[in-house]
Amino acid sequence: MNRLAGEPSAYLRQHAQNPVDWQPFDAAAFAEAMARDVPIFLSVGYAACHWCHVMAGESFEDPAVGEYLKQHFVSIKVDREERPDVDDAYMAATQALSGQGGWPMSVFLTPDGRAFYAGTYFPPQPSPGRPSFVQLLTAVHEAWSERRPEVERSANELAEALSAPLWQVRAAAAPDQAAGESSAVELSSTPAADGGAVAQAAVAALAHAEDPEHGGFGTSPKFPPTPALEFLLRCAARDTTATGREALGLAGRTLAAMVNSALFDQMGGGFARYSVSADWSEPHYEKMLYDNAGLLQALVHWIRLTQALPAAGPTAGQPQALSVADARGAAQATITWLMDELRLPGGAFASSLDADTVIDGVHHEGASYQWSMAELNAAALESVGPASGQDEAGRLARLVAGFMNIPGTGTAPFHPGRPLDSHERDAWNMIIPALLRRREQRTMPARDDKVVAAWNGQLLSALVEAAMVLDRADYLAAAVELGEYLHAAHWSGQLFRVSHDGRARGIKGLLEDYASCANGFLSLYAATGEQRFFEFAGTLMGALETEFMVDGVVLNNAAENALAGSKYADPFDNASASGVALLAQALTTWAAYTGSRHHRSLAEGLLASLPDLARRAPRSAGGLLAVAQAQMAGPLEVAIVGPSGPERDALVRQAWLANSPGAAIAVWDGVGPAPVPLFEGRGLSGEPAGGGQPLAYVCRNMVCARPVATPQELAALLS
Repeated sequence: MNRLAGEPSAYLRQHAQNPVDWQPFDAAAFAEAMARDVPIFLSVGYAACHWCHVMAGESFEDPAVGEYLKQHFVSIKVDREERPDVDDAYMAATQALSGQGGWPMSVFLTPDGRAFYAGTYFPPQPSPGRPSFVQLLTAVHEAWSERRPEVERSANELAEALSAPLWQVRAAAAPDQAAGESSAVELSSTPAADGGAVAQAAVAALAHAEDPEHGGFGTSPKFPPTPALEFLLRCAARDTTATGREALGLAGRTLAAMVNSALFDQMGGGFARYSVSADWSEPHYEKMLYDNAGLLQALVHWIRLTQALPAAGPTAGQPQALSVADARGAAQATITWLMDELRLPGGAFASSLDADTVIDGVHHEGASYQWSMAELNAAALESVGPASGQDEAGRLARLVAGFMNIPGTGTAPFHPGRPLDSHERDAWNMIIPALLRRREQRTMPARDDKVVAAWNGQLLSALVEAAMVLDRADYLAAAVELGEYLHAAHWSGQLFRVSHDGRARGIKGLLEDYASCANGFLSLYAATGEQRFFEFAGTLMGALETEFMVDGVVLNNAAENALAGSKYADPFDNASASGVALLAQALTTWAAYTGSRHHRSLAEGLLASLPDLARRAPRSAGGLLAVAQAQMAGPLEVAIVGPSGPERDALVRQAWLANSPGAAIAVWDGVGPAPVPLFEGRGLSGEPAGGGQPLAYVCRNMVCARPVATPQELAALLS
């Protein structure tokens, strides 16, 4: 056993029994390399990664490979989800050296941490253009032993190229994959350009990139465009012109394509990480918390935006947008999956489920989610019952196989590719209990049970919004428990990024951790009115301003020993909104609550470079584009004052149905000092008017309308 057995990361623990003498990324590992004067082999991956498991089985479980590594290298294993700072730093090196990136990532370092050779997956046997892993190890050892000056020179040149911060935001050469470049975001005092023009151009660019046949953007592989979806939904909520209508259609068609595909688990809920195929029919089966948190929020925003609109048919030649009923079903199924599969004792949520199912020691990607015609026939017979006979069961199985695209031979995931009609929906509802019982007997993928603050903060916001829009008290209770866990387990004078078994481990939180949690706790306050959540959000906001916005630059990693390549914040999104966008959203919301022009100006400064970012890579600037919509629409402040009870709860829920992306909701019982600055100076202190009856004040641009007492009156004001 190596040094990984006690690590919080399931990915690291999976390698604890390897014959490789793995070490975590820490001072002891580097000290050993320095003492022995040997290079470091750095392997970076994550628990749900299919090819990480493949390389592990082929090479890291080979005793001969383990022995060679032990003799000539110090081997370090890193979970990219636990240490994104390490991943960012060495991904930049990998891309510079090899021209590509991905996981597993294999990097060779000098004992002091400078990269000199890197790649991704290396097979056990050589293939055209790619050496075997053993050949690679031998070549690196020989270079280190016999051509040391060349290695040192290469390492120095690369380190120099990657060390200087870029004071201007750089977009990637590829217009849709800007993430991964080293960049720094300056706090600008330059006013942002016309937000309406920027949004119009971004919507047009996204419309041009839409796949008109299958939905979504671009070709295969096809990822959920979650931050861009949030921008489109906010644009549609704010803009009633043709641009807003185009944004609405793009969002609805994209959501429909994903919900009606194999990307979405048609049986158990939850979204896979991406689709290998352009038509969403071949998912890469890993399920990530951050994807599902972001897509849950998009579904809830779609429901809120469209449930009051008249149903519209598809434009000629275009797929149909997602119906409110199907969106509601997908949102509820996703939350059920989150609760059943990822929720941990204490109320936090695990990071992911693996792509692979391990059967008799062999990894099979997606095996838990694929079905054969024989299995469908058996489930159909169970569903109709013996009295109805084989003929009725056969008809049911053939019907389901037809609309769910199950082949006559082989296996496939359920993939309707379109909305089901009422007859098909009835058939699916009839057979799904039997299918679920069969799936319960299968071996299911492993779970990575580390808790990541940023992703749980994202889910906190999504759960709160789902609770309020869908009117589910159980969702809100789960959100409160999650918030209490994050405060208790992750906060100790600083926010820790990761916890495991209820205990914080590892590094201080990064920008996305602090900003995601600040946004989540502001949402939790807006739903519950509990001042403790607002106060903790304020603590996080203070840390964001003093520790992550330093000398006019936004930091990604505020630690003193931040690695080169990971220190400065990148404005471009990955699967989730960038830390810069999350920070801008937190500043915007905080300013609405506090009336702080200072914080709103900071947010505006972060948006100053948005026109250039959106022009270069609109799909990678969705996070900041979404915040710009909130800035343009707000602040819209809803202050609800009065004793707790059904009447106040009804007002709070009505406030949450407001579509304005610039809305901020504050709740107070009206007794004692005002707990939130939003209430101050607006005639709300002391006993509220109306003899204690709850009242709602709607304020736009710091000017409040007359208070109202009923949800109907509040809805009229908010419209």
